Amino acid sequence: MTEPKNRAEKVETVVPGILRWSLHDDRIDTQSDAYAVQEGGRTVLIDPLPLEEPALKDLGKIEAICLTGSFHQRSAWRYRKQFGVKVYAPEGAEGLEEDPDVWYRAGDLLPGGLKAVHAPGPTRAHCVLHLARGHGALFCSDILVRVGGKVAFLPEDYVDDPKATRDSARRLLDLKFGALCFDHGVPITKDPHTAIREALEE
Repeated sequence: MTEPKNRAEKVETVVPGILRWSLHDDRIDTQSDAYAVQEGGRTVLIDPLPLEEPALKDLGKIEAICLTGSFHQRSAWRYRKQFGVKVYAPEGAEGLEEDPDVWYRAGDLLPGGLKAVHAPGPTRAHCVLHLARGHGALFCSDILVRVGGKVAFLPEDYVDDPKATRDSARRLLDLKFGALCFDHGVPITKDPHTAIREALEE
């Protein structure tokens, strides 16, 4: 799937060390979000979306690009070429437009201090990325979305295995994090575990 046609014009801080940008994604007619993790003057992009050049410069020195799965390639390949950095993708991800530089596995520690956590359901080779330092954050990819302020699961037609998706969400409750970051929706930075529990009860 090619990149969205739109480009985000600005980045905003979610919590210290984590940036976010958002746009209306013409490919799926909904909001899509992307993130950057910063540490020591280095920046790691997570499921990156197109950014206008001035905003892109605000991210600082790009060190790597991490994908959570095949659905979120977005601008990864263009930015790999532009910045001369490596793209990391979960082992077994299918339908990638290009080959990643590194195939990672569950439990691997990725650039930026991100830890890969296997979270099947949307696809078999699908991961969330956990950041333990500081405020703590979980980049939950397509396990959960936030639409109209409500945390929910994607419609069953959009995931390979709805039951596995819910099981993956339940396992996220065992992780410690203060920010829950969605690939579709505004992050939650207050009591994110309760938001997951409420989605599971629906």
